[in-house]
Amino acid sequence: MPRAKKAAAEAAEVKETVVAAAPAAEKKAAEKKAPAKKAAAKKPAAKKETAEERKVVIQYNGAEVAGTDLVDKAKADAGVKSAKSVVVYVRPEINKVYYVIDDNTFGNFDLF
Repeated sequence: MPRAKKAAAEAAEVKETVVAAAPAAEKKAAEKKAPAKKAAAKKPAAKKETAEERKVVIQYNGAEVAGTDLVDKAKADAGVKSAKSVVVYVRPEINKVYYVIDDNTFGNFDLF
């Protein structure tokens, strides 16, 4: 009978191990089933970016003209209301402005 007591003691240890492991297994299963609630991430309010102010003024022999006026005059000279690109070349020594609008419209006009 000593063997029966030893076998019963081993069986009791196995039961304790299984019982002790069961709560941990249940805890893991519960974590998998119920997803953790995440706090809603707050996004900072979008800051309005102010446009950078740019101003170009060309002065020559006591006269001056604004760069934006030259672009507007180039568009008017070409008869274009809106353009993707406007490139203006200023040659004050010969009093000329050359322009290229959308890589296909070319022209010139007097600077002053």
